[in-house]
Amino acid sequence: MSITSALNSAMSGLTANARLSQVTSENLANALTPGYSAQMLNLSTSANTGGVSVDGIQRRVDPALQSSARQAEAEYLKTQVYADFYSVMSGLVGTVDDETSITAQISNFDAALVEAISRPDSTERLHDLAVQADLVVQSITNAADGLNKQRVAADTSIDVQVDNLNDQLKEIEKLNARIVVSQAAGTSTTAMEDQRDLLIDSVNAMIPVNVVQRDQGRVALYSVGGVALLDGKASEITFDANRNIEPHMTLDNGLLSGLEINGKAIDTSSTGPLRGGTLVAQFDIRDNAAVEAQNDLDALAADLIERFQDPALDATIGVTDAGIFTDDGGFYDPTDIVGISARLELNDLVAMDGQAETWRFRDGLYAAAPGDPGDGSQLIAYADAISENRTVSTIKLGTISSDLTTLSASVMSRFARDSDSTNNTLSFTATSYTEMAQAELALGVDSDGELQNLMVIENAYAANAKMLAAVDEMLQTLLGIT
Repeated sequence: MSITSALNSAMSGLTANARLSQVTSENLANALTPGYSAQMLNLSTSANTGGVSVDGIQRRVDPALQSSARQAEAEYLKTQVYADFYSVMSGLVGTVDDETSITAQISNFDAALVEAISRPDSTERLHDLAVQADLVVQSITNAADGLNKQRVAADTSIDVQVDNLNDQLKEIEKLNARIVVSQAAGTSTTAMEDQRDLLIDSVNAMIPVNVVQRDQGRVALYSVGGVALLDGKASEITFDANRNIEPHMTLDNGLLSGLEINGKAIDTSSTGPLRGGTLVAQFDIRDNAAVEAQNDLDALAADLIERFQDPALDATIGVTDAGIFTDDGGFYDPTDIVGISARLELNDLVAMDGQAETWRFRDGLYAAAPGDPGDGSQLIAYADAISENRTVSTIKLGTISSDLTTLSASVMSRFARDSDSTNNTLSFTATSYTEMAQAELALGVDSDGELQNLMVIENAYAANAKMLAAVDEMLQTLLGIT
């Protein structure tokens, strides 16, 4: 080896060691920094001058593993949306051991009827019957109100996510441009790529994406259904939020907003091109799951009203007179069922906060005057109405024939079952996401390994320095000879 080759090898080695120590130090300093990717220095042999050549810094990233982790995270977060919805709904209608559930309140009303039948002359028992009837109304209307808040919350979440998507896609577009400039200037782009990956992770949680590599370090983002979110220029996503959603308002009848990308309407169903993330999950809650829940509550409320609105049950009730339970105080028209669970009211004639003429339970709702205080036949008829089997059809329950208590229990069981199912799915997706995240973290900074690298770098630096000292000594000797 010539002195020149030895000098080149030692100098390039020192340069490489300095860069290696810098990269290792940055890895150690950012070991706990979210989104930081471990860096590696690419080295190669210099064929012309000897020694080593620094070819740049590379991030330690596995694209396939990164894609799998993003898919697992999106699935987990999507399932979380459904789990939260059904958990809230199960709480609103009540559970088996809940003393304030709809089913429990109907059972209490039935028990109050039995008590009143045993003493139809007791004003106290008739008053209690009115109180229990009002609690039935409150349990159903509270559930309907809670459901409406769920729909509004879903609509609000969509609005927030759309704003975040537009902001993040714009930021990714800017980072693409900066990376192109930095690569052209020969400077490192790893920090910007880490920042871009974090933004892509956030977008992916809302709309799962396929990342397509473009030239000069840029990336393009497409939904799993092939909708371009970013390819050169970020797409513009638009949505009109509605802060006041009524039960009859849906996407299909045009009273609720859909989603547009660059002015084009996009299918937001669970099988549409944007499927798989939290955005479409919120659309599905607002436009399907909540509508199905409304259908169940409305069917229960309608069945309750119709059982006590029948003129054959109470001879004092006219064809268009309201019964014990009313539609906003008036007669219930079966053709206007949507939202009836929110409009349910106790008839003002017997309500304790109304006229409180509870003797009408015993003598007929529209009787001209109190009748025989010992006659409990009308109360018995009301009790029979509760236990009568009637046919009810809903989207989720199908067609069932049952008494009022069983119908309410079926609605309660439906939400409990859906809640349990989504929680089981959530546990599975959480496990999958955790495993993928841990596998991805394994590619991150290994502090022990980096400290070992520093020791190797130190030894290599000392060896190169010793080589320079030897070359210097040889040159000094040669100069002394001349």
